[in-house]
Amino acid sequence: MTGTRIRRGGSSKLTTGKAQTRQGRGAGKGNRKKNGSFAQLLRARLPISERFMHRAMTGGIIAIVAVALWGVASFFGLPSMVHMELAELAARTGYEVKKVEVRGTDKMDDAPVYTIALGQVDRSMLNVDLSAVQHDIARLSWVKEARVFRRLPETLVVDIIERTPAAVWQYKGLLTLIDESGVVLEPVVPGKQPALPLLIGENANRQAPRFAQLMEAAPALKPTLLGATWVGNRRWDVQFQSGETLALPEGDELAAAALVDFARLDGTHRLLGRGIQRFDMRDPDKFVMRMPKGKTPPAIVDEHRDVTQQPPEPETPASAPQALASRDQG
Repeated sequence: MTGTRIRRGGSSKLTTGKAQTRQGRGAGKGNRKKNGSFAQLLRARLPISERFMHRAMTGGIIAIVAVALWGVASFFGLPSMVHMELAELAARTGYEVKKVEVRGTDKMDDAPVYTIALGQVDRSMLNVDLSAVQHDIARLSWVKEARVFRRLPETLVVDIIERTPAAVWQYKGLLTLIDESGVVLEPVVPGKQPALPLLIGENANRQAPRFAQLMEAAPALKPTLLGATWVGNRRWDVQFQSGETLALPEGDELAAAALVDFARLDGTHRLLGRGIQRFDMRDPDKFVMRMPKGKTPPAIVDEHRDVTQQPPEPETPASAPQALASRDQG
């Protein structure tokens, strides 16, 4: 009677302890089936099918394995070995550099370009380092831009954009050709100087962009320009083909304003070609002329500047560019 209880004051229904245990277990299982696992609930709430989730997990595992295998292969140098084998196979089947074609060269000597590109001859097309070849060619003084590409099965093509010569730079007795940004292109043979402006002085080549912008302020003077000297690393002396020199002030704005004033005066009084040695406009309120000995200065009245005359300079047998280079007007 140890496993039986008698309920007093009621019916004589008996319940054993084992039966209670079975009922409790049955109720627990029912609750678990009703509530379900957390993973099942999450899958039920996500708008993703179970099949897709299995595929995603499989793909992730494959990717991890592939990365691991690639790391092991890289450690043992297998990718480079495969690349070399493919390169040799390509060379054996005719994909090997046999020709070099250079395009776009006009003024420059294309021999240095061929020298660099021909270093790739007899290499497999797969082994040509296009970036390295392009970098080496772009370092040539005349080359503004370079592009190198393969033309299968056996040709390496080089496209060149040349720099444009803009002036001749004279410094320490040497003449060199420069472009509009002041890059030195090549030496100039004395006596074979091209018809370009002459920039004289230390660092005058680096000032070439500023000088070109300065001349844009008075384009009417461009046809009469011979050259200019960069004086004291701070200002310009402009030389004209008719032999006159114009001293401009420091600073881009002041120099441009003085050049515009001079173009206006020359248009009104025809100053160039009248034998005047030098014009000085460094003072924004004055216009100073230096006349040769024995010559009468032109009658000039200007409402913007006071016109004055200086004593003549002693004549020198030096040519105009040499005289311009040897003087330091400060």
